Amino acid sequence: MAYVIGDDCVSCGTCEPECPVEAISQGPDKYVIDPEKCTECGACAEVCPVECIKPGA
Repeated sequence: MAYVIGDDCVSCGTCEPECPVEAISQGPDKYVIDPEKCTECGACAEVCPVECIKPGA
């Protein structure tokens, strides 16, 4: 399953440049991950300062 960004996201933007497939973009309220592009590498989760990026269910 693709990673998802939880509601704890503070929109810091740290995750976006880490994504090797450009699956992360700024949404209306927080950053979002396109599940069609996500390769489940976990690079975004490793750099998230609030640990709000988790594997999807």
